[in-house]
Amino acid sequence: MINLQTANWPEYELIDSGNGRKLERFGKYILNRIETQAFWHQSLGSEAWHKADAVFRKTDDKYGEWEYKKKIAEKWTLEFQNLKLEMRLTSFGHVGVFPEQSAQWEFIKTKVEQANRPLNILSLFTYTGASTLAAASGGAQVVHVDASKPAITWARDNQRLSGLGQKNIRWIPEDAMKFVKREVRRNSRYDAIIMDPPKFGRGPQGEVWKFEESFPELLDYCRQILSDNPLFILTTAYAVPISSITLGNLVSDATKKLKGNIEYGELGLKQSGNERILPTAIYCRWEA
Repeated sequence: MINLQTANWPEYELIDSGNGRKLERFGKYILNRIETQAFWHQSLGSEAWHKADAVFRKTDDKYGEWEYKKKIAEKWTLEFQNLKLEMRLTSFGHVGVFPEQSAQWEFIKTKVEQANRPLNILSLFTYTGASTLAAASGGAQVVHVDASKPAITWARDNQRLSGLGQKNIRWIPEDAMKFVKREVRRNSRYDAIIMDPPKFGRGPQGEVWKFEESFPELLDYCRQILSDNPLFILTTAYAVPISSITLGNLVSDATKKLKGNIEYGELGLKQSGNERILPTAIYCRWEA
């Protein structure tokens, strides 16, 4: 069955969407950003959209710039349960978190706490570390691997802000595929694996990642490093040319010898007022 997971985070609000844009509140700031999924008409009039504190526009295929309507702090902090996450306006149009992932953060923390046993968790491609910190705050030991050193620095800032400086997190700036292959050779074992791979990317030594080609291989290696008593596998994917059913089939193949349940579907943001859903990503969870 295909499911829908939506953000439940008081610090965030999708105010409106449409005409290729989304109007969002991150704490005290309102942002107007590009949203290619929003082909529909905007629900609110221009008065609401003019309240944006900053507007992001693309300048080329990769980067863009912010037009500031009001003064915005260079950095500000939002809270999710016991986590504190630093926000910044980047040249990619990102702010430091993907709000729809909050449903996954809650799942991770709950599963870790309910396991009531020591857990070793691998976190791959998880950007500024909210998923990693959710697992660590629940009591797990976490290995966080990301090819982007700036993203890891940002994640470590979030660790400090959240008061998790003494938690056992290893931060490893490396290509995820290389790392997992090496863990197979080392006979390392993990009780849970979290993944949020990109559609396309390059590692520190120019390694090329293409989701359709690379993800099935990565998933196979991840299966080999699961412990004898695994808790879950969680993966999300953005802007990839596959459905959540395909993602579910891939994870089902990888876990066919394990006893557990698979759930797959979409992540989305529920719009204020009319509760329209803005789809953002697909996901799949296997849990024992």
